[in-house]
Amino acid sequence: MKIAILKQNPRAIRPTYGTSLAAGADLYALLGEEEMLSIAPGETKMCHTGIALAIPEGYVGLICARSGLSVKQGLAPANKVGVIDADYRGEVMVALHNHSAETRTVSHGDRIAQLLIMPVAQADFEEVDTLPDTKRGAGGFGSTGK
Repeated sequence: MKIAILKQNPRAIRPTYGTSLAAGADLYALLGEEEMLSIAPGETKMCHTGIALAIPEGYVGLICARSGLSVKQGLAPANKVGVIDADYRGEVMVALHNHSAETRTVSHGDRIAQLLIMPVAQADFEEVDTLPDTKRGAGGFGSTGK
């Protein structure tokens, strides 16, 4: 699948896959040459990538945490999973939240998140008087015993 990408800044880095079978493409921070993005404990800051995408109709871009960055540094997308709709053409931004107890820094070119391109379906929501029964029923949050 080809995804059109617009580098809004010549220093922006195109998303790349770490391995041939990686599901997510790494997104890179776009900062000034000597600039550092400092994120205090419990703080969220927006991080530029300098890229815009043309995601095909019927697909969505999902911005997810990079496991190494989130586990080792405590930095992960603030909204857990960011959504890039197929009709969005603005800059891809990552809201990084610092879950650690220490101030963390991001530099230009750091891998800050991963992008997954996934098929998506839009539902036709139909209001009804009752729903079909299931074995689980209305049980939620731990109701399956796990």
